[in-house]
Amino acid sequence: MAKKINSKKVSTKTNGVAFTPLGDRVLVRPLTAEERGVTTASGIIIPESAQEKATEGEVVAVGPGKYENGALIPMTVSIGDRVMYSKYGHEEVKFGGVEYAIVTESNILGITQ
Repeated sequence: MAKKINSKKVSTKTNGVAFTPLGDRVLVRPLTAEERGVTTASGIIIPESAQEKATEGEVVAVGPGKYENGALIPMTVSIGDRVMYSKYGHEEVKFGGVEYAIVTESNILGITQ
Protein backbone atom coordinates (compact mmCIF):
# COMPACT_ATOMS: atom_id res chain seq x y z
CA MET A 1 0.00 0.00 0.00
CA ALA A 2 1.37 3.39 -0.98
CA LYS A 3 1.89 5.79 1.87
CA LYS A 4 0.33 9.23 1.79
CA ILE A 5 2.79 12.07 1.30
CA ASN A 6 2.51 15.76 1.99
CA SER A 7 2.50 17.80 -1.18
CA LYS A 8 1.56 21.28 -2.33
CA LYS A 9 -2.06 22.39 -2.14
CA VAL A 10 -3.88 20.65 -4.96
CA SER A 11 -7.56 21.28 -4.21
CA THR A 12 -9.67 24.32 -4.89
CA LYS A 13 -13.07 25.74 -4.12
CA THR A 14 -14.94 25.88 -7.38
CA ASN A 15 -18.16 27.88 -7.15
CA GLY A 16 -18.53 26.90 -3.51
CA VAL A 17 -17.66 23.22 -4.08
CA ALA A 18 -14.34 21.92 -2.77
CA PHE A 19 -12.78 19.67 -5.41
CA THR A 20 -9.55 17.69 -5.26
CA PRO A 21 -8.66 15.67 -8.36
CA LEU A 22 -7.36 12.16 -7.68
CA GLY A 23 -4.16 10.68 -9.06
CA ASP A 24 -2.90 12.36 -12.21
CA ARG A 25 -6.15 14.18 -12.96
CA VAL A 26 -6.46 17.92 -13.53
CA LEU A 27 -9.53 20.19 -13.30
CA VAL A 28 -9.52 22.65 -16.21
CA ARG A 29 -11.81 25.63 -16.88
CA PRO A 30 -12.18 25.84 -20.67
CA LEU A 31 -11.33 29.27 -22.06
CA THR A 32 -14.13 31.45 -23.40
CA ALA A 33 -14.17 32.64 -27.01
CA GLU A 34 -12.89 36.05 -25.92
CA GLU A 35 -10.02 34.49 -23.94
CA ARG A 36 -9.11 32.28 -26.90
CA GLY A 37 -9.33 35.20 -29.30
CA VAL A 38 -11.77 33.51 -31.65
CA THR A 39 -12.53 36.32 -34.06
CA THR A 40 -12.67 36.78 -37.81
CA ALA A 41 -10.20 38.96 -39.69
CA SER A 42 -12.67 41.85 -39.43
CA GLY A 43 -12.97 41.48 -35.64
CA ILE A 44 -16.34 39.69 -35.42
CA ILE A 45 -16.46 37.14 -32.59
CA ILE A 46 -17.69 33.76 -33.80
CA PRO A 47 -20.57 32.55 -31.58
CA GLU A 48 -20.04 29.49 -29.35
CA SER A 49 -22.68 27.50 -31.29
CA ALA A 50 -20.61 27.78 -34.49
CA GLN A 51 -17.31 26.76 -32.88
CA GLU A 52 -15.78 23.46 -31.97
CA LYS A 53 -15.49 22.59 -28.28
CA ALA A 54 -12.67 24.39 -26.50
CA THR A 55 -9.49 22.38 -26.11
CA GLU A 56 -7.60 25.08 -24.26
CA GLY A 57 -8.16 26.06 -20.65
CA GLU A 58 -6.83 27.22 -17.31
CA VAL A 59 -5.82 24.70 -14.64
CA VAL A 60 -8.01 25.15 -11.56
CA ALA A 61 -6.98 22.12 -9.44
CA VAL A 62 -4.31 19.42 -9.69
CA GLY A 63 -4.07 15.91 -8.26
CA PRO A 64 -0.93 14.72 -6.46
CA GLY A 65 0.37 12.61 -9.36
CA LYS A 66 0.36 8.90 -10.06
CA TYR A 67 2.24 6.01 -8.55
CA GLU A 68 4.39 3.90 -10.80
CA ASN A 69 6.42 1.02 -9.36
CA GLY A 70 5.75 2.37 -5.85
CA ALA A 71 7.15 5.84 -6.58
CA LEU A 72 5.06 8.99 -6.92
CA ILE A 73 5.52 10.75 -10.24
CA PRO A 74 4.73 14.42 -9.54
CA MET A 75 2.55 16.53 -11.82
CA THR A 76 4.14 18.85 -14.37
CA VAL A 77 1.23 21.28 -14.55
CA SER A 78 0.20 23.57 -11.72
CA ILE A 79 -2.75 25.76 -10.80
CA GLY A 80 -2.98 28.80 -13.08
CA ASP A 81 -1.25 27.19 -16.09
CA ARG A 82 -2.93 27.63 -19.45
CA VAL A 83 -3.01 24.24 -21.19
CA MET A 84 -4.10 22.63 -24.42
CA TYR A 85 -5.77 19.23 -24.00
CA SER A 86 -7.03 16.41 -26.18
CA LYS A 87 -10.37 17.01 -27.87
CA TYR A 88 -11.88 13.70 -26.73
CA GLY A 89 -9.70 12.81 -23.73
CA HIS A 90 -11.67 14.47 -20.93
CA GLU A 91 -14.84 14.33 -18.85
CA GLU A 92 -17.11 17.35 -18.63
CA VAL A 93 -18.55 18.34 -15.24
CA LYS A 94 -20.55 21.32 -13.94
CA PHE A 95 -20.16 23.16 -10.64
CA GLY A 96 -22.62 25.98 -10.00
CA GLY A 97 -23.57 26.24 -13.66
CA VAL A 98 -19.97 26.56 -14.87
CA GLU A 99 -18.53 23.80 -17.07
CA TYR A 100 -15.14 22.27 -16.34
CA ALA A 101 -13.11 19.45 -17.86
CA ILE A 102 -11.40 16.71 -15.85
CA VAL A 103 -8.33 15.68 -17.83
CA THR A 104 -5.60 13.15 -17.07
CA GLU A 105 -2.14 14.63 -17.35
CA SER A 106 -1.35 12.29 -20.25
CA ASN A 107 -4.18 13.95 -22.24
CA ILE A 108 -2.69 17.41 -21.75
CA LEU A 109 -0.80 18.23 -24.92
CA GLY A 110 1.16 21.19 -23.60
CA ILE A 111 1.30 24.42 -21.63
CA THR A 112 0.57 27.58 -23.62
CA GLN A 113 1.62 31.13 -22.83
